[in-house]
Amino acid sequence: MAQRTRVELVDDVDGKILKDDEGETVVFTLDGVSYEIDLSNKNADKFRGHFQDYIAAGRKRGASRGRTGSAVAPSRDYDPKAVRKWAESNKVDLPARGRIPRAVLERFRAAGN
Repeated sequence: MAQRTRVELVDDVDGKILKDDEGETVVFTLDGVSYEIDLSNKNADKFRGHFQDYIAAGRKRGASRGRTGSAVAPSRDYDPKAVRKWAESNKVDLPARGRIPRAVLERFRAAGN
């Protein structure tokens, strides 16, 4: 018997299930702590809109740094949508929400992605 695992992206704000290209995982850092949230395109635009004035008045920094000035690791070097799509097409178990496990990322990269 074959098994099929389906991965669905769910908007963390309104709980709606998102179809392909209807949403994204947004990564942001505040006070040296990195966060990620899955949002519909509409909610992602709204989220970014809330920060426009602050972004326009701010300045970019090289590496993110916490309040103590110590370097914080970059949030990620992969596209979570691409990993989830690859996992689904290769029947790799992957939680529908949240962080992508390191083992899945390693398999994704080993496959040449």
